Amino acid sequence: MAVNPVAEDNQIPFKAETQQLLNILIHSLYTEREIFLRELISNASDALARMAFVMLTEREVLDPEVPLHIRIRTEKESGLLVIEDTGIGMTRDELVENLGTIAHSGAKAFVEAAKQSDQNISEIIGQFGVGFYSAFMVAESIQVISRSHQLGAEATAWEAFGEDTYRLAAADRAQRGTEVRIKLKEDASEFLEDSRLREIVKRHSDFIQYPIYIGDSEEPVNRQTALWRQSPREMEEEAYSEFYKQLTLDFSEPLVHEHMVVDAPAQMYALLYVPQSPQSMVFSPRKEPGLKLYARKVLIQEFCTDLLPQYLNFIQGVVDSEDLPLNLSRESVQSNRIMSLLARLVTNKALDMLKSLGEQSVEDYTRFWEAYGERIKEGVAVEQDTPEKLFPLLRFHTNKDLAGWSGLSAYLERAKPEQKEIYYFLGDDPGAVRFSPHMDAFRKADIEVLVLTDPVDPFMLLQLREFESHPLVNIVDADLPSDPSEGEDAQEPKLTEEAQSNLVERVRDVLGERVSDVRLTQRLSDSPARLVDPEGAPEQSVQRVYQMMDRKFELPKKVLELNPGHRIIQGLAALSAEDPKIKLITEQVFENALLIEGLHPDPVSMIARIQKLMERALYERALDERALDERVMDEQALDERALDDGGEG
Repeated sequence: MAVNPVAEDNQIPFKAETQQLLNILIHSLYTEREIFLRELISNASDALARMAFVMLTEREVLDPEVPLHIRIRTEKESGLLVIEDTGIGMTRDELVENLGTIAHSGAKAFVEAAKQSDQNISEIIGQFGVGFYSAFMVAESIQVISRSHQLGAEATAWEAFGEDTYRLAAADRAQRGTEVRIKLKEDASEFLEDSRLREIVKRHSDFIQYPIYIGDSEEPVNRQTALWRQSPREMEEEAYSEFYKQLTLDFSEPLVHEHMVVDAPAQMYALLYVPQSPQSMVFSPRKEPGLKLYARKVLIQEFCTDLLPQYLNFIQGVVDSEDLPLNLSRESVQSNRIMSLLARLVTNKALDMLKSLGEQSVEDYTRFWEAYGERIKEGVAVEQDTPEKLFPLLRFHTNKDLAGWSGLSAYLERAKPEQKEIYYFLGDDPGAVRFSPHMDAFRKADIEVLVLTDPVDPFMLLQLREFESHPLVNIVDADLPSDPSEGEDAQEPKLTEEAQSNLVERVRDVLGERVSDVRLTQRLSDSPARLVDPEGAPEQSVQRVYQMMDRKFELPKKVLELNPGHRIIQGLAALSAEDPKIKLITEQVFENALLIEGLHPDPVSMIARIQKLMERALYERALDERALDERVMDEQALDERALDDGGEG
C-alpha cells in the first residue's frame, strides 16, 4: 500500500492527555496484551454496521457490491499485523476527529482510572473509548489508511510512532473501508502466528455478526451468528456472558439475562441483560440508554429507547424482528404499529425477568434493588396504565429490620391473621422510625411497619394505594384496634380535669400560632407528645409531593397532642403557673416533635434552651440537697439540745 511522502510540517501534535495515555500503554507491560485485537475488531464491526445501515437508504456509495467483512493478515518478513474492514471508512477530517482528538476518545478519563484502579487493564481499557490506542501496547508504529464510502472521497493515511505527534498524508486505496497496519514490537511476535490470532478471535469476537477471515482463508474464524436467534435450549451460559461483554465492554457478569424467541403476535428475538451496577456502564461505548434494534439481523438503531419505558432504560440488549421494514427510519419508529407491539412484549418480559430474579435469589435481587430500586419506584409513580405490575418488584426496610429488604407479599405473610392493612412510616431518615411517637401503638401491638424515606416515595404512594386488596395506611392516620385508649388496658387519666385544662391552656399560651391546636390523647404510651395534621389537611404523602414540586407550598399548622400519662407531661402540669420552666419545657417538647417529624427548620437553635434546662436541673438539685443538709443539721441540733435539757433535769 503506497503512501505519499509526508512533509515534515505535516506533523500534528497530540493533546496532552493523549501523550499521557500513550506513555502508559507503551511503557507498561500488561499480562493480557491480546485485548488490543478485540478492540480493533470491535471498531471494524461498528464500521461495517454503519455501512450496512447506510446501504439501506443510500444508493450512491463507493463499492456497493463489496461484501461486508473483516480480514486479518500478517506480513512476517516486515513484522506487520494488518486488520482490514470494508466498512463505512473515514475522510481526512474524520481520521483527525476519531484518532487525534482526545475529547472523542475518553483518554483523559482512562488516564485517571489507570492511575487509581486496581483492575486489570483488559477490564477497563474498553470502557473509555480508547480501544484503538491499546494497539500501542504491541506496536512500534501504527498506520491507518482509510477511504470513505462517499463517492469522490480520497484515501488518507494516519500514522503515529507513539511519540508526541501523528502525521497525515494522501494515500493510494481504491476500495472503501479501513486498514490498520501495526508494526509489532519484537516481544509481540506471537501476534504474527495465525493460530494465536484464531485463538484470540474465538475468545473475544466469536459473535461478531460479520465474517472474520485470517490470512487468505475464505473460511470465517468466528461463528458470526446472531446469538439471539439461536434456540435458548441449545445455548450455554458462557455464550450469554461472552456476548454481554462484547455488547457492553462491561467485564463483570450481568446480574440476570433473558432470552426471548416469540412467533406470535409478532416474530421477534431478544436478549436482555441487567448490569450489576449502573456505574459499570458509565464508560461503556454505549453512551446512551436503549436497546440495539435489528430488522432481520440488520442494525437499524444503535440506541432504541422506544422498546422499554424510561424507568427500565438500565437494561442492555438487542431486539430483532422479522416484521420491521429494513428501511424503517428513526422518525417512523415511534409511530410504527409493530414497534408498539414489540415494546409491550419486551417490557413484559423484562418485568418477568426481574420478578423471577426476586423469587429465585434473595442475594442477587438485593444487589439489583440497591442499584436500581429507585428506578422501579419512579416507574410506579409514572406508570399510568398498570402500575400494579411493578408492585411485586418493590422492596422496603421495616422497623424490625432497618438493614434488610422486604417485599409486600413477604410483609403480608408475616402479618397477624386479623391484620388487613399494610402500615408504613413516611420520613426523612430510616432511624427516625425508632423514635417516632406514632409508633407507640405499633410497638405495643408488635405490628411491623414499612419504612419509606426515599425522596421518590411520596410520588410512588400516589399510585401505590393497595396491594392484593390490602390498603396501605400511614401510621399517622392509623386507628389500631389495640390502641391503648381502648379495652381493659386503657390508661387511666393521671391528671384531674382541672389540671388537664390548665395544662392545655398553658401550652397554647406558650406556642401561640405555631400550632393549630393543643389537645390531650390516649394514643401515646412511650412518647410525651406528637404532631398530627388538622382535620381536612392533605395526607402526608401529598404534602411532601407539593413541597418538592412547589417551594412556596406551606405545610398546614400541626396539632400538638400531649400524653397525660407521660412523666414529663405530668411534671409540666404540676409546675406552678409562675415557674419559668413551663416555657422552656413546652418549647422543648414541641421542637422535639418537630425534629422527629423532620420539620424542624433549625435544630441547632435548641442547644441554648437545652443548656438552660440542664443548668436549672443541676442548680435546683444542688439547692434541694443544701436545704436537706440544713434540715438534717437543724434536727440534730434540736436533738442535742433536748438531750442536754434532759440531762440537766
